[in-house]
Amino acid sequence: MRIAWTSVQKQKLIELGADVALLEQTFENPEVRNSAYQKAEYQLITLNKRNLQDLRNNRFRSLACQLETLLVDRLNQEGFVQVVTPIILSKSMLNKMTITPEHPLTKQVFWLSENKCLRPMLAPNLYYLLRDLERLWEKPVRIFEVGPCFRKESQGIYHLNEFTMLNLVELGTPVGQQKIRLRELAAIVMDIIGIENYDLITSDSEVYGETLDVMVEELELGSGAFGPHSLDEQWGIFDPWVGIGFGLERLAMVKEGHRNIRRVGRSLSYLDGSRLNI
Repeated sequence: MRIAWTSVQKQKLIELGADVALLEQTFENPEVRNSAYQKAEYQLITLNKRNLQDLRNNRFRSLACQLETLLVDRLNQEGFVQVVTPIILSKSMLNKMTITPEHPLTKQVFWLSENKCLRPMLAPNLYYLLRDLERLWEKPVRIFEVGPCFRKESQGIYHLNEFTMLNLVELGTPVGQQKIRLRELAAIVMDIIGIENYDLITSDSEVYGETLDVMVEELELGSGAFGPHSLDEQWGIFDPWVGIGFGLERLAMVKEGHRNIRRVGRSLSYLDGSRLNI
């Protein structure tokens, strides 16, 4: 009967970035396994150190930062204006998104006070801006933001409490073209990142109803919606629109082939995917 890695060995290999094939190896006896572990650990530590040296000497910026720059530059070329909005959000702004005390997402919100929280999404601020910009700019109005959001997520390989969202929205999309335009925007972002194998799946969300989700296997990288929508009247928006949001860390995770999102998130344990405690 063959044996697998011990739980301690397997956890260490995961932290160092071992691939699935290595993690699933089995062995004849503990001696062979322990010898294989020492060799694998040494190779992975060497690889992590090499990556850190490359970051210091050549790349200078993490993959997530590089992707953000690529996104900003290309979206500007597509006519989208980058905006920066407050991280602290009022309770009334969430209520306008139907996130009231009865809503499931309320339990994931980091509340700072009775009426203030760290934003769990970018959409409320973008809605707010669109209300004024549609008076000041010709349509279509195209804006986007890349910024931190916060949710009390379930712990797992795909979730972070603090993560970075990319949200882009276009107000004034021709009636009847919203779904087509949404697919175009999804394709633009995936082309920027360099991810070719993905699927667009129609789904339902707790806030927007019908959505178009960008999937790589079972992992959702982004989700888009369109209007007119029942939320719009709350914000004084009446024209058709499309919007789509992506998790930047998930994009970086898939781009680099990591199995755990913590490798590319804000961290004191990893730097650009490399383990520091080695």
